[in-house]
Amino acid sequence: MKRALLSLFIIASLNSYSQVELSSWMINTTGETGYNNLPSNVQSVDYTTIDVYVSCTCIPGYDIGPWGNNPNQPANQNFCYKITRNPQEAINHQATGLGHIGVWSNGVSVFNAKDAFSYNNQGIWNRDALVFEGASFDECLGHPAPNGEYHNHINPTCLYDDMDDQNHSPIIGYAFDGFPIYGTYAFTNTDGTGEIKRMESGYQLRNITERNSLADGGQLNANQYGPFIGGQYPLGSFLEDYEHNDSYGDLDEHNGRFCITPDYPNGIYAYFVTIDENAQAIYPYTIGITYYGQVQNGNTGPQSGHNTIPTDAVSYGLSVDNYSDGHHLQIYPNPAAEQLMISYAENGFIELYSACGSLVYQQEHNNKLSLINVQSLSGGVYFLRIYSSGGVLTRRIIRE
Repeated sequence: MKRALLSLFIIASLNSYSQVELSSWMINTTGETGYNNLPSNVQSVDYTTIDVYVSCTCIPGYDIGPWGNNPNQPANQNFCYKITRNPQEAINHQATGLGHIGVWSNGVSVFNAKDAFSYNNQGIWNRDALVFEGASFDECLGHPAPNGEYHNHINPTCLYDDMDDQNHSPIIGYAFDGFPIYGTYAFTNTDGTGEIKRMESGYQLRNITERNSLADGGQLNANQYGPFIGGQYPLGSFLEDYEHNDSYGDLDEHNGRFCITPDYPNGIYAYFVTIDENAQAIYPYTIGITYYGQVQNGNTGPQSGHNTIPTDAVSYGLSVDNYSDGHHLQIYPNPAAEQLMISYAENGFIELYSACGSLVYQQEHNNKLSLINVQSLSGGVYFLRIYSSGGVLTRRIIRE
């Protein structure tokens, strides 16, 4: 009952501070590129009263690579993630499966602690990605999947200052249940008091000499036992080598807690990245083996992460009211099926780019009005740039 009441309190807090899930993203408004000259960071943020739509390439703005013994190469994923603005605790906590389980504030994917393999392929003793894939992580502690999806299983060290132990860490992403992911430092006490401290995982290695049972006490058949502890498989090689205990650290089994943060002074459930005093990753690294909140459809599973932005969604961070030159820009209709009208008082030059960063159209803009025929373009997201004496304006365009 206490947790249910606290969940209602969190929902009220979210309604009071509803801009946080909009302002926490690193939106690329200048056309900057990253790896292999691909568009970097978040391309646009759109929102309705209930959801935020984050369009991103999965390419960060900082340098990445090389990846030892990993032949995969990062590629533009053209993701559009949907993040609820009203996250709620789940009744049955869903497992964080393989693939993306959240998104960092720069549009890069968050993966959990698993790699794609288990001992004897039984799905019982699941391999720890840091142990078995860590050699292929670059200096930013990420690497590309076979489909080109660049991601972090552990702390995204190049995204924020993970050694700043004097200040509360910023929001560095969102899980797909809508709750924020912070860096590693927070207030000592959940009520927002106390010194800044490093959040400590509630997991520790089990005190076992054989892998013949699970942490919840469940017994296994002999053919389900894990490998001998030591040699190729030291303790910590598998996720099942760990157990959670509420007395171990600061965080629950999901790797989060209810607490007051600078962004949510009335309190929020939040996940935290776990590292040690030397910034070395500590299990479960980002989000635990289950989400705390209810997970929306469309973000997880095969071929996921390509949600459709509703036509009534509003663009965040690219509003015409915020342009420094004072001129009013109108683009209509948007989405467009045949023609796109651009009304803008300044003369200049227009370019239209695909979501992959390819230039697909360009023309001069004169006499305040331009017309673009988009019938020959494939359906999807495009980015319109208008160059004028007032600077560069960027807007997201949808071809129906």
